[in-house]
Amino acid sequence: MENKPPIIGVTGGIGSGKSTVCKILESLGAITYYADDRAKWLMVNNQKLVDGVKNLFGSEAYTDTGLDRKFIAQKAFKDDTLLNKLNQLVHPVVADDLKNWIQTNQKSPLLLKEAALLFETGSYKSLDRTILVTAPEEIRIERVVKRDAHRSREDVKSIIAKQMSDEEKSSLADYVVVNDAKSSLIQQVMKLYSRLVIT
Repeated sequence: MENKPPIIGVTGGIGSGKSTVCKILESLGAITYYADDRAKWLMVNNQKLVDGVKNLFGSEAYTDTGLDRKFIAQKAFKDDTLLNKLNQLVHPVVADDLKNWIQTNQKSPLLLKEAALLFETGSYKSLDRTILVTAPEEIRIERVVKRDAHRSREDVKSIIAKQMSDEEKSSLADYVVVNDAKSSLIQQVMKLYSRLVIT
């Protein structure tokens, strides 16, 4: 019987560098399921989810070009109840989609699930291991403001304030990667890859 590839969660706060860590692991042979990107795709292409989002936010949640992410973000981040309801709609659909993805990628040496909310949703419990990517808050703010033209420093600070702290996440993570522009990210990730594929 063939060995199944380990399924590793990669998480971290906004601007920590989750995707960068995944790209390095991909260059070594891993395949990544980008949960947040996939959720955005499903919110446009899964009819049940589209109907649920419209019921929650109204028909303004969608424009002629698709999902109005700015409209939804403005509403959801100001209202915790609304945000929780949105998460309750999206997460089960993403979980089913992930199961199908895992089934079709059994030949990969390593499977990654990249998600901002891994510990918060409890979805980390279904994974073999978890990697937490950390970075100082100021570096994270600078990265996001540079990357996302629609976000101000205040927006990013507000998002960080709502996310679980690195200290809390560290106690739940199996591995921590420090992405502070001082420690070698590539060395840390390569060392991790050899451990994850062998174990």
